[in-house]
Amino acid sequence: MDHPTFTGTVRDTITLTGRSLRHVLRSPDTIVTTALTPVAMLLLFVYVFGGAIDTGGVPYVDYLLPGILLITVASGVAYTAYRLFLDVSGGMFERFHSMPIARSAVLWAHVLTSLAANLLAMVVVVLVAVAMGFRTGAGVLAWLGVLGVMVLFTLTLTWLAVIPGLTARSVDAVSGFSYPLIFLPLVSSAFVPTEGMPGPVRWFAEHQPVTSIVDTIRALLAEQPVGQEIWAALAWCVGLLVLAYLLAMRAYRRKVA
Repeated sequence: MDHPTFTGTVRDTITLTGRSLRHVLRSPDTIVTTALTPVAMLLLFVYVFGGAIDTGGVPYVDYLLPGILLITVASGVAYTAYRLFLDVSGGMFERFHSMPIARSAVLWAHVLTSLAANLLAMVVVVLVAVAMGFRTGAGVLAWLGVLGVMVLFTLTLTWLAVIPGLTARSVDAVSGFSYPLIFLPLVSSAFVPTEGMPGPVRWFAEHQPVTSIVDTIRALLAEQPVGQEIWAALAWCVGLLVLAYLLAMRAYRRKVA
């Protein structure tokens, strides 16, 4: 049964988040594995394909990093869905619900753990990019803007991950949901400018959420005006976040009913 007070819910959420974080810290290979795919893509595209891609004089590692950060999150939320699936299939949810704790705290603990783990993985990716030559003159406000966009994007994908975590019937099903999320940046401005794409592909690339988010982060790091892209990025993130949250809570209510 839920606590009737906000304070109780916060306390329960902090306690359960601590539990989830301890599991992550006991298995640091999760962070390494989460960062492994984006780091491998960063190395591959910069050192193999980077010389053949015209980015208008911008070093390719600088051009590429925003998209790689999004792939880092897409890769990381797969573990969120997996950990949630294990709690559901292993009967952990039933144990929690038999205790006098707020039911909403169970989900929020997974969400906050995902946010912390993904932020750590992104730090690893940025450090690798710096070692490869990434440089930026962005100030504190610009970096805070990048952090804000990435936190919002991470929360959006995490709540999307909650849905298969609650509803999937097998490990393969819960793991496969992230593949489209990792693929989407490939058809955007994340890796190459959209100007050289065929008409229909270019239209899709320029009107899907990843391009506006990538362009916003790229402009912030390059100390350039963000223009209208930031509003499109925020609209996509907030809209998808609200939708994902509502669908996740609906799935959760069905699961605990």
